[in-house]
Amino acid sequence: MFITAAIIAVLLALAFLAAGVPKVAGQAKALAQADHLGVPHGVNRVIGTLEVLGAAGAVVGLWLAWLGVAAGAGLAVLMVGAVGAHVRAKDSGKAIIPAAVFGLLAVVYVVFRAASA
Repeated sequence: MFITAAIIAVLLALAFLAAGVPKVAGQAKALAQADHLGVPHGVNRVIGTLEVLGAAGAVVGLWLAWLGVAAGAGLAVLMVGAVGAHVRAKDSGKAIIPAAVFGLLAVVYVVFRAASA
């Protein structure tokens, strides 16, 4: 189970770093997405910071199980918010799928990390 948790942690880290760093940096594409979703730019930067911290927490959580579980749960909660924002913006299912999939992957990570602690 630990190996599965480790693989998922790396996948989550890569995905959430790729999503979070542009938000933290205030890149134009991230700001345009925030505008589309109706998210203020300051809040978008906070979300990006939480995504980066969650990515780091998932990886460090391979050594500190409690941190991995907390980071995974936090990432899952962020993705619930992301799905809600996409629904509120009346986005298509195609736009909602990545947030839903990564949210579910975060939940699976939490289960596997907790089980392998």
